Amino acid sequence: MHIFSITQWYHFAFMVISVALLGFGAAGSFIALYKNRLIANAIWLIPFSMLISGLLQCSAIFLSQLPFARFDSYLIFADYSQFINLIITYLIFFLPFFFGALSIGLSFIIYTDQIGKLYFSNLTGSGLGGIAALILYSIFLPEEISSLISLLPIISALILFPKIYKRIFTVIFILSIAVSVFFFINPSALKKSEFKSISKTLNLIDAKVVFTKNSPYGLIEVVSSPVLRFSQGLSLAYQKEVPQSKAIFLNGDWFGAVVKVNNNKNEFLHYTAAALPYVMKEKESVLILNAGSGIETAQAISYNANRITAVEQNSIIISLMKNESAENSDSLYHHKNLTIRNIDSRTFLQSDTNKYDLITLPYTNSFGGGVGLYALQEQYLLTVDSFEDIFDHLNSEGVICVSSWIDYPFRNPLKVLATIVEVLLKKNISGYKNHIAAVKSWGTITFVVKKSPLNSEEIMNIRSFCDSLMFDPIILPDLSESERTKYNSMQDEKFFEYVDEILSAHRSRFYEEYDFNIKPANDNQPYFSQFLKWKSLSYLKDIYGIRNAPFLEIGYLLVMITFIQIIIIAFVLIILPLFKTDLKGNGKLKTLVYFGAIGLGYMFVEIIFIQRFILYFGNIIYAAAAVISSMLICSGVGSYLSSRIKGSKRNLLFICGLILTVLVLYKFLLTPILQSTIGFELFLKVAIAFLLIAVPSFLMGMPFPIGLKIISAENKSLVAWAWGINGCSSVVASVLVVVIAVEFGFAVVILIAALSYFTAALTNVSLYHIVSKKNFAESTE
Repeated sequence: MHIFSITQWYHFAFMVISVALLGFGAAGSFIALYKNRLIANAIWLIPFSMLISGLLQCSAIFLSQLPFARFDSYLIFADYSQFINLIITYLIFFLPFFFGALSIGLSFIIYTDQIGKLYFSNLTGSGLGGIAALILYSIFLPEEISSLISLLPIISALILFPKIYKRIFTVIFILSIAVSVFFFINPSALKKSEFKSISKTLNLIDAKVVFTKNSPYGLIEVVSSPVLRFSQGLSLAYQKEVPQSKAIFLNGDWFGAVVKVNNNKNEFLHYTAAALPYVMKEKESVLILNAGSGIETAQAISYNANRITAVEQNSIIISLMKNESAENSDSLYHHKNLTIRNIDSRTFLQSDTNKYDLITLPYTNSFGGGVGLYALQEQYLLTVDSFEDIFDHLNSEGVICVSSWIDYPFRNPLKVLATIVEVLLKKNISGYKNHIAAVKSWGTITFVVKKSPLNSEEIMNIRSFCDSLMFDPIILPDLSESERTKYNSMQDEKFFEYVDEILSAHRSRFYEEYDFNIKPANDNQPYFSQFLKWKSLSYLKDIYGIRNAPFLEIGYLLVMITFIQIIIIAFVLIILPLFKTDLKGNGKLKTLVYFGAIGLGYMFVEIIFIQRFILYFGNIIYAAAAVISSMLICSGVGSYLSSRIKGSKRNLLFICGLILTVLVLYKFLLTPILQSTIGFELFLKVAIAFLLIAVPSFLMGMPFPIGLKIISAENKSLVAWAWGINGCSSVVASVLVVVIAVEFGFAVVILIAALSYFTAALTNVSLYHIVSKKNFAESTE
């Protein structure tokens, strides 16, 4: 996942989960097909499969970076051969999981009577692996970590290999260790997409990477070039030289520029559209959310703000700005008026009680517009709920400031404005138009929202600011149409009509009729950058052409393509082979429904927990690791204790009923509990989170091993089949949950998870009859 985020784009992480689960599901089907032969050779096959898994793990990165396999998600719709490369990449990352799962699956089949203990060990090891990965991120580069991880299956093979094969295995073991060490010492260079920001920046004269640091937040790189300049929203009236700056990239994506504060080097910041709130009225207290490399902070300092609070969740960036980049930024992050908070912006807002004259947000979108590659990234800072929190932190004359690049077709600035209007309406502000101002430069728009109506002095200052710096006001009380294009014309002036539609009373109709989704995002559907409307796709294809239209919103389209590919591959590798197995007896349909339902439900719950705890901990990386590790470990404990529970209809029905009850309660209680405790000390929040995760996870660890025990009592051939079905449903669920969350929200996801366990509860009654019928027949005889 980490490597895909660097070489491709953030949202490809879900594909890795699908491929991993696909390997487990395919292994189950393979065992079902060749069970007898595999069991007969299990004494050497179990350790040998684990050994092969280790060798494939350490070589997968090298293979995926070769020309025949390397794909670029940006080119998929322009060069259809990229689809072949994508499938080859699937295969490369699929094989390590397949062979590892083959070893694990054979253990489950042979030692079904100990399934609870085996499943416990498997889940607990997986949970601890998630924690260990975070530690490795802080020490090693991503391309080195896979070689270290590959030692684990190789060592496990050493433990399991029988003594009768000791001589030959010793040679194989030594060679395997040598291969892992070789790839660790000589890691494959990660080839980033040529369309990523850092790739384009490195094309500048004498550009070079001067700093690299890996961490759980991602790979941070700093690029230097004598021609590198940063001047977003800069006025055409600025005639001096823009100072040289260094650029920071996170996983190859633009993060921010390092600018100087003193010696008049930051004078150009006074000539940017983002200076708008400072010219309206002097600001004493400023809150900067997602402060990053400090552009907005430098601007606040240049306007002599006395109390500046900068919120940034990435501790590595803060350390970089305080140490390695301190000289290049004139020790910006050591300024006497600055207080830095290392926490997520939303989490800070929900625990902070101060009021501010100005609250600034970072730029949305990028220069030239985007192609929807971040459509599936949760952007909680840009939801209506977030803007409400921000609005509540303003003093009576306070202002919110947010800027956006102008994209085409128009999406980002329209959605920002729609969000602002929605918040003001929620705050019961009837004359909301008198609270908003916006100015346009040659390529950006800056919006300000004031808690009280704009007064005549502020309106006059805004007009003076625009005239002196050649900006155009596009929203302002008593604005004339000619003022909107006085200095900077637009190729498509329908933009102003769209702005007026959003400000009007019939904005809802406009949202429905517009070709893109510009309805404000909320915490239930926090996908601000998801603009695609399926009903508009055909129209966009006619306007822009079949090869160009996807580039408008490529991110979400890639998810759907991946979803379709995964379903086809899962059917071919998991479902189709199962129909060729010689399964005797009854219960195949009920086994299919039961194990499919619990696989779907478990994956949906996992995604819901990750989403909810991002805000709670204020850190997406640690929240995801905490959720996944806690769920696996607690499910492992539940699995272990299930070995002491009799595989009966009553017990299984009771457990599924408990899971259903807990999930329904969480639908209504989880968010209020998290909101009421978000301001607690970290150790208390960790304890609360663990308890909330532990209860359902403990219970969800039981249905799988108990179900295997029940069907094993009647027909052992169904065990591998059940494992394959469970893997297949998990594969589909890992992508399906993303689609459902985008289209309908996370509230629907948790309801579907509860429905899945309800289905399992109904099915296990019939599942039990597989055993009951056999016992009845035997007693009758």
